[in-house]
Amino acid sequence: MEHVNGSSQKEIRVWCDGCYDMVHFGHANSLRQAKALGHKLIVGIHNDADISKNKGPPVFTQEERYKMVRGIKWVDEVVEDAPYVTTLETLDKYDCDFCVHGDDITLTAEGVDTYHLVKKADRYKEVSRTAGVSTTDLVGRMLLMTRNHFKQGDQEYSVEKDGSSKLGQDHSARSPWTGCSQFLPTTQKIIQFSDGKPPKPTDKIVYVAGAFDLFHVGHLDFLEKAKSNGDYLIVGLHTDPVVNQYKGGNYPIMNLHERVLSVLACKYVNEVVIGAPYSVTKDLMEHFNVDLVCHGQTPIATDVGNIDPYAVPKQMGKFILIDSGNTITTEDIVERIIRHRLEFEDRNTKKEKKEIEVFEAMQRVKLAEKSG
Repeated sequence: MEHVNGSSQKEIRVWCDGCYDMVHFGHANSLRQAKALGHKLIVGIHNDADISKNKGPPVFTQEERYKMVRGIKWVDEVVEDAPYVTTLETLDKYDCDFCVHGDDITLTAEGVDTYHLVKKADRYKEVSRTAGVSTTDLVGRMLLMTRNHFKQGDQEYSVEKDGSSKLGQDHSARSPWTGCSQFLPTTQKIIQFSDGKPPKPTDKIVYVAGAFDLFHVGHLDFLEKAKSNGDYLIVGLHTDPVVNQYKGGNYPIMNLHERVLSVLACKYVNEVVIGAPYSVTKDLMEHFNVDLVCHGQTPIATDVGNIDPYAVPKQMGKFILIDSGNTITTEDIVERIIRHRLEFEDRNTKKEKKEIEVFEAMQRVKLAEKSG
């Protein structure tokens, strides 16, 4: 490696590991911060058996999780079937200088800190966890499936079929790491996630649009396929009310700002249009110099007035349907959660109980150190 001043420097290889179940922008932000501490980021991912034993059943299969992490723009290498407890041998095997994790805690089934070995050897660094999102929180949202779960305030109610109201999120959650908290979007966070590079004059610009709710492997494969049709991929993200209009029910599960960061973290995406119009207009096509508009195999709902949202690019001869070969949808993910509802509820409860016990023990130690 070369410094900007010409002096040589050893390549710093950073290790991260985890379950990376239901990969969201919180995972991506942690990996972004880890990558900034070195030159190459190597990410180890645990297998299904180890996760089930220590944490509870994962939502996604290990193959799906491996693919999702490979799709994050800051990741250089993925190590499959990584050990649940991070060892010095693992760091040495992949020539990593140190391990990076968020400022929460990960425990084995026996309650042991999975990073105790690398911490003791002083080969561990922490980055700030992204407040307001966790896999536990997202699973909780799907178990509740409330229309207003993304709205913040003193009270979050949804109206049930019988007319009664129910809290939109689990405010009884007391864990400092996975309890319900508000995600606060900022322009700085968007800038950190964005490439910030405009298209070159010679680039073929591809445009796609949708909800991209609960960003998953189906989305990833679709965006990879769309990007293969050009050089620069722009993703239009619809607002929450628009998504609710064409998806119905209690969608979207993630709000617009959360969906923006999830899509921006994908290595195939160059730019995002925040709150894109449902119908692709001539103005949009001209403004972004769009050469091609792509849509996947999912049904296309008409816009208000029974208008085809892709009428304009079709008339311009700039529209194609593509097949990513992956049929997974956001509804399929929700179905997985609902089907195993009791297992996931039990998982969330046990995880929170362990976290509270450890947090309270840490607080007692700090108190003792102060009084001593």
